[in-house]
Amino acid sequence: MVITIDGTVGSGKSTAAAGLARRLGARHLDTGAMYRALTLKALETGVDLEDAAALEALAGLTTVELDDGSEGGLVRLDGRDVTGAIRENRVSTHSHYLARTAGVRRILVAAQRDIARQADAVVAEGRDQGTVVFPDAAVKFFLDADPEVRARRRQLELEARGQIKSYREVLSEVCERDRRDSTREADPLRAATDAVRVDTTDLDVEAMIETLLCEVRRRTKGDV
Repeated sequence: MVITIDGTVGSGKSTAAAGLARRLGARHLDTGAMYRALTLKALETGVDLEDAAALEALAGLTTVELDDGSEGGLVRLDGRDVTGAIRENRVSTHSHYLARTAGVRRILVAAQRDIARQADAVVAEGRDQGTVVFPDAAVKFFLDADPEVRARRRQLELEARGQIKSYREVLSEVCERDRRDSTREADPLRAATDAVRVDTTDLDVEAMIETLLCEVRRRTKGDV
């Protein structure tokens, strides 16, 4: 069984996906981490981020492994633990180059589907999971929240990693990310027509996870 959670930056989809996966005993598939890992390698190797062919070639020669069995999840890039490195600001500000490249997306979509085939149940989160990667998913969610709330969440997340930014700067970045994600040519961010929309503006973590869990159980008639 596949459950997809798509949504805007700061809407809580990573937290919700991880929590829902734990409650269901399912695998958590953090697809954003895959794009970040490729971005890190591109930056480290000096690949031209404007060269779509070079980025696709890089993706084809790279192995990204996700291990959600560890606390917080581990990300390995060609066997190396890059869990912390992919959350650095330089990766965040450049990951859209990989995300907008159709060839890179094709390679990662295939990898994501392969991960799902090997698991009994998967909670996959990203921006195209319900629309492109798993169009036949059992349950689909699309999370969103007021931009101001998402910016505050993002600011707190950055501060927890020692990255200090003003609220106005983070809000500007969130709005720009929304614009880029929703207007890119390759698999833009949008809600699947059959997705359950969830506004997380006024939901804390536990309420958010419980909301999704109740809907999954309703849709699957309590079989999970």
